[in-house]
Amino acid sequence: MHQEWFNDENFWKEYAPIMFDGKRWGEVGAVADGVTALARLSPYGGRAAEPPSVLDACCGFGRITAELARRGFRATGVDITPAYLSAAREDAAHEGLNIEYIESDVRLWKRPAAFDLAVNLYISFGYFREAADDLLFARNVYESLKSGGSFIVETLGKEIAVRDFVEAEWFERAGYFVLTAYEALDSWDMLKNRWILIGADGRRIEKTFTQRLYAATELRRLLCEAGFAEVELYGDWNESPYDRAAARLIAVGRK
Repeated sequence: MHQEWFNDENFWKEYAPIMFDGKRWGEVGAVADGVTALARLSPYGGRAAEPPSVLDACCGFGRITAELARRGFRATGVDITPAYLSAAREDAAHEGLNIEYIESDVRLWKRPAAFDLAVNLYISFGYFREAADDLLFARNVYESLKSGGSFIVETLGKEIAVRDFVEAEWFERAGYFVLTAYEALDSWDMLKNRWILIGADGRRIEKTFTQRLYAATELRRLLCEAGFAEVELYGDWNESPYDRAAARLIAVGRK
């Protein structure tokens, strides 16, 4: 399998303070509430002899993985970035959380009929060069779910990307001056992102990457092709409709 931009571990290390700032960490509780509600699971794992099992696909630092583990779920996180997994394991050990973290490409990893719930959050869907790999990922998740399990994807819907599009913007965050530029490619099939970070010491870091955009109907079609019996679409964690006021695109595939 060829190397793609997200295999660059230095990118994830250098950009982590920008992408995972305090606001993102502060959202964890509300996101976990939304996830468990959409999955029709008890917010705190229930009273069953065996708590529900959750797969966090592309788990990063394990923000949601750890929060679900705190609530009594059996949690597994899969990610391709060693530095993020190392930090996640350290945090779990510090809190005494029993979390399984696995270093793997989600196109290659699956565990048949093992999980009650799988999630892919924080706009981490659509980064593969080939669209067929998005389908492969979804099929791996489908096979990894138990019958009746749910797969929740939170991403940037194409409709929202068009509605809120800006060619460039700048802001300050985590001690950096951040410049961003965006470009729609192939009739909005892809969104090209260019991020430039300038530190207080004048150091400059730059990265360009692309993300495949899915309209709500396109994402539903992909999940159905992956095998899901039904797919629900929402515009926020409170289960509001995916309409012109939607804040995000959330798809829930039911096996």
